[in-house]
Amino acid sequence: MSTATPSLTLNNGIQLPALGFGVFRSSPEETAGAVESALRVGYRLIDTAAAYSNERDVGEAIRRSGVDRQELFVQTKLWISDYGYDSARRAFETSLRKLSLDFVDLYLLHQPMPNEWESTVAAYRALETLLADGRVRAIGVCNFSPKHLRDLISRSDVVPALNQVELHPYFVQQELRDIHAQLGIVTQAWSPLGGVNVYMPRDPKALPKNPLTDPLIVSLAARYGRTAAQIILRWHLQHGFSTIPKSVRTTRIAENFAIFDFALTTPEVAAIDALDTGERGGPDPETIDTKLYTKTIPD
Repeated sequence: MSTATPSLTLNNGIQLPALGFGVFRSSPEETAGAVESALRVGYRLIDTAAAYSNERDVGEAIRRSGVDRQELFVQTKLWISDYGYDSARRAFETSLRKLSLDFVDLYLLHQPMPNEWESTVAAYRALETLLADGRVRAIGVCNFSPKHLRDLISRSDVVPALNQVELHPYFVQQELRDIHAQLGIVTQAWSPLGGVNVYMPRDPKALPKNPLTDPLIVSLAARYGRTAAQIILRWHLQHGFSTIPKSVRTTRIAENFAIFDFALTTPEVAAIDALDTGERGGPDPETIDTKLYTKTIPD
């Protein structure tokens, strides 16, 4: 079996590494070292966002790594406080400056904001102009439902290349994935290991619903001599998802990348599918707007 990192083809022909490295909830102090470790191991997809407050540190790690820019796939996200056409273009320039890059490989809307839909559409139109101008190689969205996607596509010219959504064995999002397949949109998983259920528990007094400790995942890890995280990430790859696990621990960063030399069986993949609870761990995208989330992005 090949140990090379597989790639996925976006709807405009751009190649996206299937396995990437995320920095959500990584402090600025931890981010640069974690990204450098990831690049040394072999990750070439790095995911950040304006709202993560660590774009500068991602850029610093890229500079220090010595990895050729053409080998990297860097994606970042526009935060909702900067939705609207002109403000989106200004915010992009800020992100680019913080990253110290000449272009971004993939630029994403961070949330759909159905309660402020006109500004969401205007922001996406700004992304379309950035794509046409060659400032970004591809554009997409995060946390969009089937309805959000269809509404956006009806008001725009470029079908999103990718939708980054919560996706893990306890929340498999089959209906949304089916829509992605119909529309030619790549599915990218945030919180691919289900960590959102641990750091954002619905009931802080109850045991978190953690896929890493699920008996099925644990038994498969023992069967293959792998970590539970490696089993789950392998499940993602075999479904054809892009996935962006995060860690600031060097050993864990390396472990999460070492998933290309084994494969789960079809029944094992189906058994993991069956763990789905249908329950979202993260916030409901239908409720997100600038009134509820007042964070703004400083220069």
